[in-house]
Amino acid sequence: MTEGDERMRRAIDDQIGRRRRFRPAGPIGLLVTGGTAGLLFVVPILVGAYLGRWLDTQFAGYSVRWTVSLIVLGIVVGAYNVYRFFKGLGE
Repeated sequence: MTEGDERMRRAIDDQIGRRRRFRPAGPIGLLVTGGTAGLLFVVPILVGAYLGRWLDTQFAGYSVRWTVSLIVLGIVVGAYNVYRFFKGLGE
């Protein structure tokens, strides 16, 4: 590795270490963590609902097939996002 590559690697390692050490404390930390987890869960569900609704209106014979399917997919993606978020906090 060159000197520039080594400096870049050290800088990235330092940033990762600072991120892992940062934990908001008290009620504010709880609100931040809960709000972030809530958004990580809800946003994929809403995107799935809107996209499914739009797809349902594009095809003849209006149905809720796409809407329900993409809401369920949004729930799965949201749950995975929250899992990854809390797993990252524990590291």
